[in-house]
Amino acid sequence: MTDGLDACFVGVPLDAGCSNRSGTQFAPRYLRCESPNGPVNQGTGVNPFLTHNVADIGDVWFNLYNLPEACRNIREQYQAIINNNCIPLTMGGDHTITYPILQAMKDKYGPVGLIHVDAHPDLQDDVLGSRICHGTPFKRAYDEGLLDYSSVIQIGLNGTGYPSDDCVWTVRDIGRNLDFRVMKAQECWYKSLEPLMAEVRQQMGEGPVYLSFDIDAIDPSFCPGTGTLKLEDSRPSKPLNSSEGVVA
Repeated sequence: MTDGLDACFVGVPLDAGCSNRSGTQFAPRYLRCESPNGPVNQGTGVNPFLTHNVADIGDVWFNLYNLPEACRNIREQYQAIINNNCIPLTMGGDHTITYPILQAMKDKYGPVGLIHVDAHPDLQDDVLGSRICHGTPFKRAYDEGLLDYSSVIQIGLNGTGYPSDDCVWTVRDIGRNLDFRVMKAQECWYKSLEPLMAEVRQQMGEGPVYLSFDIDAIDPSFCPGTGTLKLEDSRPSKPLNSSEGVVA
């Protein structure tokens, strides 16, 4: 599937685990529609097609009607995708998909570092009784030892929750109690994130790292296509600054 590839684009069009507004299943399709606009990043001058062997390998298959089984399907296919050390660039899909992907990463690499850019920590133990959904992937990852806890940072936490004990302040403390580094959105305002990203690169060290980027880290006035709209998130330049800073 990925023989000879340095990296691959792969779609996981699943939104059965989300609340409020569905629709993220269509994201891989529409991202592909935008991809012919040009391979060169005008800001960095980078053209990945000149330096790496990359390909779009299509979407993974999963059971649309059974979320736990869908997660098993995703895990098994990611095990095959990364078997040859190919780096997957994943487009979801709601955040549920991160859980089986991290399982596959652990199977190959052991516990991995995590850079999680999001308005929500996704650390709930369950949501309405469900332990597998878009609000729980990093709690499942923590419980199963999928992460190198000293190499985890959550950036951009903000917004509201459901019960009073699920507010961002309480959940932010939960992340810290799990030995995660946490930067809420307000701590990223009015400043360059370059110093933070230099610290993050040092924190991550030389081990494998998974970058998880949720679109609601960007204020919905810029990116309304999310299931969980949260005001006072970052302008697009901030999350992009953090993503680029990881590999600078």
